[in-house]
Amino acid sequence: MKQAKPASYKLDSAFSVESFAYNYFSSQKSILHQRERMTKIGPPSDFRHLGLTLLKNIIRQVIFPYFNESKPVRMANSLFRKKSINVILKDAEQGLSDAEGHAASLKRVLGVKDLTAMGIAAVIGAGIFSSIGKASYDGGPGVVFLYIFTAIACGFAALCYAEFASTVPVSGSAYTYSYVAFGEIFAWIIGWDLLMEYAIGNIAVAISWSDYFTNLMDKAHLHIADWLTMDYSTAHHGFKDATDAIAKGELLQNLDPALISQNNAWTNAPQLFGIHLIMDLPAMAIVAIITAIVFVGIKESRTASNIMVGLKLVVIFLIIVLGAYYAHPDNWSPFTPTGIGGILKGVSAVFFAYIGFDAISTTAEECKDPQRDLPRGMIYSLIICTVLYVLLALVLTGMVSYTRLNVGDPLAMVFDARGLKFISGIVAVSAIIATASVLLVFQLGQPRIWMSMSRDGLLPKIFSRIHPRFGTPSFSTILTGLVVAIPALFLNLSVVLALTSIGTLFAFVLVCGGVLVLQKQPDRPASKFRVPHINAQFILPVLLVIAIFLTWKFNKDSTKEFFQNKTLMPKESLYERLGEADSLMLKQKIAVMDTAGYREFGGSLKTYLDNVYSTTYRPMIRKTGLPEKVLYYTGKDAFLPNIPQWLFLIVALLVTFYSFKNKLSLIPVLGLISCFYLMAQESHTNWYRFLIWLVVGLFIYFLYGRYNSKLAKNTV
Repeated sequence: MKQAKPASYKLDSAFSVESFAYNYFSSQKSILHQRERMTKIGPPSDFRHLGLTLLKNIIRQVIFPYFNESKPVRMANSLFRKKSINVILKDAEQGLSDAEGHAASLKRVLGVKDLTAMGIAAVIGAGIFSSIGKASYDGGPGVVFLYIFTAIACGFAALCYAEFASTVPVSGSAYTYSYVAFGEIFAWIIGWDLLMEYAIGNIAVAISWSDYFTNLMDKAHLHIADWLTMDYSTAHHGFKDATDAIAKGELLQNLDPALISQNNAWTNAPQLFGIHLIMDLPAMAIVAIITAIVFVGIKESRTASNIMVGLKLVVIFLIIVLGAYYAHPDNWSPFTPTGIGGILKGVSAVFFAYIGFDAISTTAEECKDPQRDLPRGMIYSLIICTVLYVLLALVLTGMVSYTRLNVGDPLAMVFDARGLKFISGIVAVSAIIATASVLLVFQLGQPRIWMSMSRDGLLPKIFSRIHPRFGTPSFSTILTGLVVAIPALFLNLSVVLALTSIGTLFAFVLVCGGVLVLQKQPDRPASKFRVPHINAQFILPVLLVIAIFLTWKFNKDSTKEFFQNKTLMPKESLYERLGEADSLMLKQKIAVMDTAGYREFGGSLKTYLDNVYSTTYRPMIRKTGLPEKVLYYTGKDAFLPNIPQWLFLIVALLVTFYSFKNKLSLIPVLGLISCFYLMAQESHTNWYRFLIWLVVGLFIYFLYGRYNSKLAKNTV
């Protein structure tokens, strides 16, 4: 074996990831020896030079060559070592379920109807019964365009998932696909990322289910003690807000019902050593029930999923038909009152509503014919759900003004507003069923991700243990239940919705990129489904030029401000930045420029700014002559929130260049770009949280998975 160079060697431009990995890892005999050698690299300046050179070569020799046939990358015994598709298929045929090769295997019972039902079960849940209201409030009736665009982006990703699922029909989903396409480090990242999508996202779903359930019990006059229906933080903040309101002279009974409930939870909760015992018991209970169903077998899970899907589809059909009868076309005018910016504010809520169709790919080893049925199940479920979302959004915004839809239960609210209390009760029952079905599919998916990671040695053997009687990943299923149930009992994780969305989009980006890699492999196994190959060489540059032209034509001012590092102040924030002179000047300008609107809101500047359409506000406010320091965010206040947009712009240009150079396939490329665009609409704070989550995962990988991987031990 070639020996590493002495510690005093100089790094030059020819340094590559392969030589670094070879010299510093592959020739070592022990972890201790590796660390000893790494400490001899040199002074801090060498470390800085090493880091910069390594980053440069990762970009030049690891990422770009994936899309270049003429420069294959050899990653043996490195962070980028890949699994062979043939070995994966061989292991699956032999029923290899843990590191010791036990023969217990999963049961193949799922057909295309079952998979479609599971996809619908996962997608149509809390998103359609709660977040659709917030998305409609932000975007008005025009939110249907966001649902359609998101469906198209998910459709591209679904086709890529379908090709992978048909080529590598084993449990593991995007984790296994990334292992094949990109290598071990990316596989670990996406496996850790899917933990956030499935397990942590389910905590928020469980809490949402608890809210629906307790509200239904209240309507049925079966009240559950408030301190058993929420988390400690919510109750504490509610108590403080209620106390402040009462101190100002308000009566408790006149406060918001939710605030009263939170106050009662705090004041009536039993105490232990001075600590208020407050917990969300229904959230924990539903997780325990669903986990038990998932544990006892895939047949039982399939039956429960099919029943719940059938019931909620009947209810949704009833809502659409009845709601269409009460819809008023006047509520659809203007169709996009908040403009593109308002519509895109709902990205997290809308995309969260689509999360789930990919989860059925984790059941590949329980399908009768995964290569045929998985692609069909994913695509069918996505089409059905998109049609339902668009129709429901139109019905909601047609029955009442979009400005009234910022509530937790919009479907029930619109029927209450029409005096149809009986229908709102049916909606509440169906919401409970729908949310439970989401829990079921995600609780089904997460253990199978862990099982696949354990098979590869990245997690301990016990994670891949199959129950001899029930044929399910026993330890992983129980652990998933605990990981979801215990935090759901005590925590309020509303921010997790956005975090889950960005994590799932990242998985979609890697899967779309993985298909581009898969299509370049000359010896890839036969597949019953392949993404249709359309040469993107000239189409993508043309689409990019059209996109730039349309952006400039219809959003010229915002585009200029983006490149000038300025961000127009949102109308909700402008009032508080106005001085006395600025406020007086703005009143005079608005009274002239929008006389009718100003009079409509009683001549109150604050009321006007709170209620004026964004499509009216943005072009008008730029012409008022207000000082730039009042009208715009500048400097880092403008740049930091725009970092995701800059990343998208760079990625779009790079992908377009490599599509032209290497004649890449159009559909995976469009999937990658559209999903990254949706990621770029997330706030920069969500990106920070996401990156912190990935760093924590990498820390665990380098402590355990890196040295226990089967590929590291040359057993695969």
